[in-house]
Amino acid sequence: MNLFDHANQQANVWVKDMMQELRTDDPHRALRALRAGLATLRDRLTVEQTAQLSAQLPLVIRGVFYEGWVPAGKPLRIRHKAEFLDLLIEKYGHETTPIDSASAHAPDIVAALFRVLHRHISEGEVTNIVMTLPEELVELVTGRPRGEHSEDR
Repeated sequence: MNLFDHANQQANVWVKDMMQELRTDDPHRALRALRAGLATLRDRLTVEQTAQLSAQLPLVIRGVFYEGWVPAGKPLRIRHKAEFLDLLIEKYGHETTPIDSASAHAPDIVAALFRVLHRHISEGEVTNIVMTLPEELVELVTGRPRGEHSEDR
């Protein structure tokens, strides 16, 4: 067995989960969405929060998470959902293939990313991340306003 087989298997699980959440059978689109979502979230987090989140990511996904990261000037001061979605669209569009209407799918990508994060990282880490987001984004990723607990649903 190759030394990196387990790391690749873990990454494939995340991509498959993203495929499921986005209802696509295209692993490239799912990886592209995962990369854009993680990079957008990363740039909104402090350097310390970025390190805490990355510690819970599988090796290959952690590489995707840090790819192209420049920590200077972080976190970006994103205060509104539209700003966050615009950054996601920008990051999604940095690939060599067309954006394929990322602007229409950006909210779906964010919601899918958080469902995948909920599945794979600790609830405490997800809660810490959500608590740093603007209220408009909290409602997008959780389906409820900040402060409402899942048992209140």
